Amino acid sequence: MGRFLNKLLKIDTIYTFNDLIILPGKTYVEPKEVNLRSKASKRYTINLPFISSPMDTVTGSELAIALAREGGLGILHRNCSVDEQVSMAKKVKRAESTIIRDVIVIKPEATVSEAVEIMETYDIHGLPVVEDGDRLVGIVTWRDVRYSDRNVTVSDVMTPKNRLVVANTEVSIDEAKRLMQRHRVEKLPIVDDKWVLKGLITIKDLELRGKYPMASRDEEGRLLVGAAISPYDIERAKKLDRYVDILVIDVAHFHNENVIKATKKIVNNVSADVIAGNLGTKEGVLETLTRIEDIAGLRVGIGSGSICTTGVVTKVASPTLYATIQASEALEELGLHGTIPVIADGGIKNTGDIALALASGASSVMIGNLFAGTKESPGRLIAIHGKYYKEYYGMGSARAKSKRADLDRYSKPSKEVDEGVEGWVPYRGAVKDLIRELIGGLQASMGYVGARDIYELWDKARFGYILPNGYNEIHPHDIIIPKGSNY
Repeated sequence: MGRFLNKLLKIDTIYTFNDLIILPGKTYVEPKEVNLRSKASKRYTINLPFISSPMDTVTGSELAIALAREGGLGILHRNCSVDEQVSMAKKVKRAESTIIRDVIVIKPEATVSEAVEIMETYDIHGLPVVEDGDRLVGIVTWRDVRYSDRNVTVSDVMTPKNRLVVANTEVSIDEAKRLMQRHRVEKLPIVDDKWVLKGLITIKDLELRGKYPMASRDEEGRLLVGAAISPYDIERAKKLDRYVDILVIDVAHFHNENVIKATKKIVNNVSADVIAGNLGTKEGVLETLTRIEDIAGLRVGIGSGSICTTGVVTKVASPTLYATIQASEALEELGLHGTIPVIADGGIKNTGDIALALASGASSVMIGNLFAGTKESPGRLIAIHGKYYKEYYGMGSARAKSKRADLDRYSKPSKEVDEGVEGWVPYRGAVKDLIRELIGGLQASMGYVGARDIYELWDKARFGYILPNGYNEIHPHDIIIPKGSNY
């Protein structure tokens, strides 16, 4: 038998989100009872299985904050300088915290003008005043500097040490809250017995914690955040490692000898969880996990994104649903499914696609298109024929590559060809409103299956292959639908 005929006989059947449906099962659970908590990586759990794509028209600090507050996770894009990406990570970590450890401080001899500049730059309203290293001598707030002479020193307007309300490092959150309420202060410095500043608790952070009970947080109460990196940029990885919880290797095709070797070095030099991707085959997953011991998650799917043209330009692809099943099979073989989470990346159009991805073994889904249309995404907002849209382009598009920050993401031959397009997506409003829709649809899907959580969904979900006529029938038909409908 010829080698090419042999290839034909071994052709895989490639399933996409449009090819399969989930069959209903007997249920004892109502949709509102469904728990969507899941793993984002080996060490970190999120309350909703929604992760934003690291694209510069999708995930900056604003969207990462909004998504984490709702219970998901944002992965900061890397189409920028290292300093800019680190700055985004800092903003996410400073957005909320039980105790702020990396406190922004000022010296007593600094001017009020300098204090104002720091407050405006970091969007904060108070600065501990320190000298001799980190020994606390006072605190200066926005009220102290707002109407003061900008040329006087901070020591002239600050609240001095002898009038400060402080707490020691053993204080509990409840004790801190009572102390702040009793003395009517908004900031509580944490000091040791020598008055060395160890942290800061703010009333704003305590209030936000109550406002966002579902937020994805680290062990210190700060919002979880991830960042995308090139496998070859170990210096960027080390700098981000101080501020992010998860690092995502951001390449179009991870099953590459050079990428695997480079990623192994990164894993050995950072403390953050490292997620490998993108992967599309069982063989790729098996080799990745065999050769890199501490991989904390897998990002799978090649060519499915709405702005990705890899499958057209190269005729090489691994659609997200197929890639998810491949990865799940590999993890089952290694006895690691459920321990190492799978992130299904690309092609998510609605909650039905999310349900299919999760039922196929994914722990979460990575979304670009839907989040690109939200208020918090970095893309430009424009009006076209009276309707609002937001800018959205692929990271392999000419527009993204012109920034020169992500060229190493693509293999050498494809550097000379675009693998993405640019365009506009409908404006969807605030992230929280989109999340509410996604939660409702996903909980309804899992309710039909009878799955109380994602782990039960893996066991209970049964698939059906749907033919084109069936696909058309389960969509709205024989009716005129207004333009702009999702159907």
